[in-house]
Amino acid sequence: YEDLHAFELQAPTRLIEWARGNRVCVAGYGQSGGNEILQLLPPPTLQVKETQGLCPERDFKVECGGFSNRPVYSLKYVPDTSLLVTSGPPDSSLQVWQVSAEDSDVIKPVGAIPTVNGTGQPWAKIATVSARAPWVLHGSRLNSVQITEVESRKNVYMAASSNSEELSGLAFLDGNTLLLCCAKGQLCLADVRQPQSPLEAVSVPSAPCGERWCMGVGRGPQGSDSSSQPVACLSSGGYLTLTDLRKTSESLASAKCRVPSPSSGAEFLCVSWAPALEGCLAISGFDGTVHVYDTQSWDSSGREAEPIFVHRGHAFSGSDSSGGPPLVTVHTWHPQKPRTLLSAASDGSLHVWDWVQSCGKC
Repeated sequence: YEDLHAFELQAPTRLIEWARGNRVCVAGYGQSGGNEILQLLPPPTLQVKETQGLCPERDFKVECGGFSNRPVYSLKYVPDTSLLVTSGPPDSSLQVWQVSAEDSDVIKPVGAIPTVNGTGQPWAKIATVSARAPWVLHGSRLNSVQITEVESRKNVYMAASSNSEELSGLAFLDGNTLLLCCAKGQLCLADVRQPQSPLEAVSVPSAPCGERWCMGVGRGPQGSDSSSQPVACLSSGGYLTLTDLRKTSESLASAKCRVPSPSSGAEFLCVSWAPALEGCLAISGFDGTVHVYDTQSWDSSGREAEPIFVHRGHAFSGSDSSGGPPLVTVHTWHPQKPRTLLSAASDGSLHVWDWVQSCGKC
């Protein structure tokens, strides 16, 4: 490692979200009430653009926090506001939170956003954007996807679909274009300007049947349109496929990752592109590790891929509340530092790490 920080939270954490000023938001997912939502100030070494020698302060600091009476399974910061949006069982509604001003250390609930026809549906997946106004894209099934203006609670888009496939993820590609991923591996593009156009889901090329899938959307070259953004789809069996949005029926490349079958039913699967390293991505959710891959040499053969780095820190940090080995529940890349990642696990451990660059662009 080039650098490694560890922070112990009071409860298992399943999400990490970057907020204003490189703050980090985390939340617990316990089934009982009193799940914490915290905004953390990262160690000073993560707040400078370049390494500046030894730093006496190496820990996170809690800036403010609150409590949710339901498990928090998804959390997103609403750009250009002081609001957070969360979702979690037992239904598909969203909760809106206000991150208080500097003179207060409280994150307080300020309202809820229901899902149209969302009765009996599982918890909603969330994405946010601030292209025109602060919007939240949310839904748990393909036929319940909608966009809500966060501050006014006004519904601005409803997807036209009769398909009730469960969603595993969704994303804004830009202010008008949406990408949806179904748990069975289908991808679906939608346009906010064409709300009446029926959504058509296309299966991930060569996708093994019976596996659960998630997706990660990367950044395209600077100045390019949304169709050039790379998309990686990861299955519960460790199969990775890279897709071009201009032709989702074909894969650009594919590989098999050397990972065990997830022990938790694939609910923590996570794949994400590095924002500042071309062709690099990370995966987690199979065990107590995070794998980093360089995809630039991949082809369509689907052969086994070797990671360029494996973070095993959570696997050795103890046991979780069930007495078993910790499971990485989420990871995310630092928005500016190329090889720096944050990861959280089921034992409440939060790690920030940066591996030594050995060769190549990664």
